[in-house]
Amino acid sequence: QVQLVESGGRLVQAGGSLRLSCAASIPTFRSVPMGWFRQAPGKEREFVAGISWNGGSTDYTDSVQGRFTISRDNAKKMVYLQMNTLKPEDTAVYYCAASRRLYSTRYAYDYDYWGQGTQVTVSS
Repeated sequence: QVQLVESGGRLVQAGGSLRLSCAASIPTFRSVPMGWFRQAPGKEREFVAGISWNGGSTDYTDSVQGRFTISRDNAKKMVYLQMNTLKPEDTAVYYCAASRRLYSTRYAYDYDYWGQGTQVTVSS
């Protein structure tokens, strides 16, 4: 059974850092592109970052470029999102997702499996 479990979200002050983790129980994890999305109250779910199956290619939405870093450890079946210089507008539930494409994309409909989400709250 495929399962994605996020952790690491919490309340943090603006300017602070957090690292989110996603544990994946996907048999073919080594070949699966992964992504992080987020959803703020009253807003649609949006793409945050994506990573290729081997970590060789990454993609970020403009608002987090230079502040967030996505990475993966295929041996541990883990995906991470390092978030630095956090801003109040980064407040959202963050979701880890597994792509059904050969590459990560920015579109939620390209992702077959989702975690339950982890809450990140950035206070000003």
